[in-house]
Amino acid sequence: MIHTLTYESKAIKELTIKDVEAILATAKLFNSQNDITGCLIFYKRRFIQILEGEKEKVQDLYEKVKNDKRHKQVYLLSEGPIEERNFPNWGMVYYPIDDNEANKNEYEQFKRNLLLLADLTVHSNQTAILFWKRMKLLITTPPDHI
Repeated sequence: MIHTLTYESKAIKELTIKDVEAILATAKLFNSQNDITGCLIFYKRRFIQILEGEKEKVQDLYEKVKNDKRHKQVYLLSEGPIEERNFPNWGMVYYPIDDNEANKNEYEQFKRNLLLLADLTVHSNQTAILFWKRMKLLITTPPDHI
C-alpha cells in the first residue's frame, strides 16, 4: 500500500530564486533515493505539494518540510493510503515571473498549461482531488504586477 499526503505552505519573504532551485535539486535527489513521487507547485510565493510513497518515508519528509525555515504556515490538507500512484514521476511547476518583464499572455499560458495538466491527471483519491483544487484556486489569481 502506498501513502499519499498533500500540504500547502507560504515561502518566507527572503526566499530567492536560488533558494527555490536549491529546494528543487535537493528534492529531486532525495525523492529518487526514497521512491517518493508527486508534484510540487510554487506560485505567488506559495508551495502546494503532493507526495506518494512508503508511509514512514512520506511522513518523515513532511516533518522535515514543517521544520524547514524557508517557508511557514505549513498546513496539511489531506493524507491517507492509496492503491496506486497518481504521479509516477515527480515533478515541479515553477513560475519565475520578473516584475519588469511580466505580461498577461505569459501568465495565461502558464495557467492554461496547469489546468490542462490537472485535467489529464488521474484524481483517484481525496488527497489528489484536494491537491488539484488548491492548485486551481491558487492560479486563478494573476501575479500582482500584471
